[in-house]
Amino acid sequence: MSSGSIFAGWVAPSPGEGASLAGATLRWKDSRVTTVEPQGAVDATEAMPVESASAGWRAHSGLFADLPADRRLIVPALANAHDHARTYRSSTLGGSGKPLESWLPLLSLLPGVDPYLVAANSFARSLRRGVTALMVHYTRAQGTVSPVDEALAVARAARDVGLKIGFAVAFRDSYPLGYCDSSIVLEALRPSIRDRIASRLAAAPLPIAVQMERFAQIAAAIESDSSLSEAVTVQLGPMAVQWCSQPLLEAVARESADRQRPVHMHLLETRYQREWADEAFPNGIVPYLDDLGLLSPRLTLAHCAWARPEELELLAERGVTIAVNTSSNLHLRSGIAPVAAMRKAGCRIAMGLDGLAFDEDDDGLREMRLAGCLHRGWGFEADWSDGDLWSFASANGRRSVLGAARDDALPGGKLAAGHAADFLVLDMERIDNDFGLVPGVDPMAPFLARATAGAIHSVVSSGRMAVHQGRVLGVDEGGISKELSARTRAAIKADTGWQEWRDTLAA
Repeated sequence: MSSGSIFAGWVAPSPGEGASLAGATLRWKDSRVTTVEPQGAVDATEAMPVESASAGWRAHSGLFADLPADRRLIVPALANAHDHARTYRSSTLGGSGKPLESWLPLLSLLPGVDPYLVAANSFARSLRRGVTALMVHYTRAQGTVSPVDEALAVARAARDVGLKIGFAVAFRDSYPLGYCDSSIVLEALRPSIRDRIASRLAAAPLPIAVQMERFAQIAAAIESDSSLSEAVTVQLGPMAVQWCSQPLLEAVARESADRQRPVHMHLLETRYQREWADEAFPNGIVPYLDDLGLLSPRLTLAHCAWARPEELELLAERGVTIAVNTSSNLHLRSGIAPVAAMRKAGCRIAMGLDGLAFDEDDDGLREMRLAGCLHRGWGFEADWSDGDLWSFASANGRRSVLGAARDDALPGGKLAAGHAADFLVLDMERIDNDFGLVPGVDPMAPFLARATAGAIHSVVSSGRMAVHQGRVLGVDEGGISKELSARTRAAIKADTGWQEWRDTLAA
C-alpha cells in the first residue's frame, strides 16, 4: 500500500483542457488520486510542504524536496500504444533510414541473450522518459529459454521496473520472406545466399494449434502470479494479415471473443503492404477482418499509414483503436499516416513510439509534439486541439495497453479523484527559464511547445515513486545496460558465422 502528497507550483489535471492550477496539492492513496486541491500561488522562497509516504512506498519520503515547489509542474503520465521492447536502436545496428522491408531482417543480426535484461533495459528507458503504460508486441523472442519462461522474464522486468505493460504474444504462419510464397523470393535471390536465407528466415511455422496452446500456457503462467498479473495484461498479437493465414486469424478472433482478450496487430504500414492487400483482398482488407470477427473495441491496429477513408470509417464504427507511430513511419520511409482522415472518421487514435522515436530515445513528449505539428492541420483550419493531442499521448494508449475493463476500473490521462496515480513531476526551469516573464501565461504553453524528457524530475507510477532525478528506482538500469552489452558483445564474438550472416543480409 502507498499514499502520498505533493505541493506544486502548477498542476495540469488534464493538459490542454482548461487552465492549469496554480499552487495545488495532489494527494493519492494506493494507485488512485484522491484529491487535487488548489491552494494559491507559490512563492519561490516558500518552505517545502509536507511529503507523506507509507512503509509500503519503500521509504521514498521527501524525494520531491530537492526541487523547489515553485518550479514543479505536474502532468499525467504518458502511454505508448505500440512498441516491441527492443533494447538496441536502428542506428546501432546500422539500419538507420532503411525501408521496413529491408530493415526487418537486420533484427536477426543480434544473437539471443537474457530476455529479462533486454526487457528491463527497454522498460527502464521508457519509464525514465515518462511512460507508465507500455504496449509490447513481442514479435522477436530471444530464444534462450522456453517461450513460457521468456514471457515470465519479460513480465518480471515490467513488475521490477515499475510500469504496466500489455504483452501481446506474437502469432505468425505465412510469408516469412516477403509478401508472397518463399519460393518466389528465394528464386529471385542470388544463388550464393539462398540456402542461408532459407535456413534462418524461412523456417516452417508452428501449427496453429501449437501456437494457441503456447499462448494459453503463457497467459496461465503470468496470470497465476498476482504480482505479475497486476503489471501485465496478456494479449493476442497476430503480427499482420500478410503474415497470418485465415485459419490463424479465425482462431485469434475466437479466442478474443470467448475470453474478451485484447488483440494487437500491424496493418497497412507500408505502400508495399497496401499493394499486396489490394491484390489479395479485392473486396477490401478491412472488411475481410470484419468478416473474421476481429474488428471490435478490443482491437488495436498499429500504423494504418496507408488506410483509406472508407476503411477508417469502418474501423471507427467498430470501435477499433489505431496506434499512430509518427517517427517510426518517417525513419522507415513508410509514409505519413492519414491522421486527419482518422479523426474525421471518428477513430480512436493513440501515440505509439515503436522503438523509433524521432531521436531514437523514447521521448514521448517530443513524439507528441511532432505528431501534433505534422497532423494538426494548416492555418485557421487547424483543428486538433491541445486537449485531444494530450489524450492521444496519454489516455487513449493506456486503454490499448490495459484493455477496456482495467482502464475503466482505473482510468488514466487525467489527474482527478478516482483516476490512476500515474504522473510526471517536471522542472519548469528546464522547460522555460523565462516562464513568468509575462503574467497570465499558462505553463501549458511552453510545456506543449518545448518540453522533452530532459525536464522530467520524477515519475510516479501506480502511486509509487518510480523515477527520481533521471534514475529508475526499481532496478539498476546502468548495471543492467552494462551487463546486457557485455553479454551481447560476447555472443557476437562467439558466433563464428556472424560476419557471414551480416554479409548475407547486406547482399
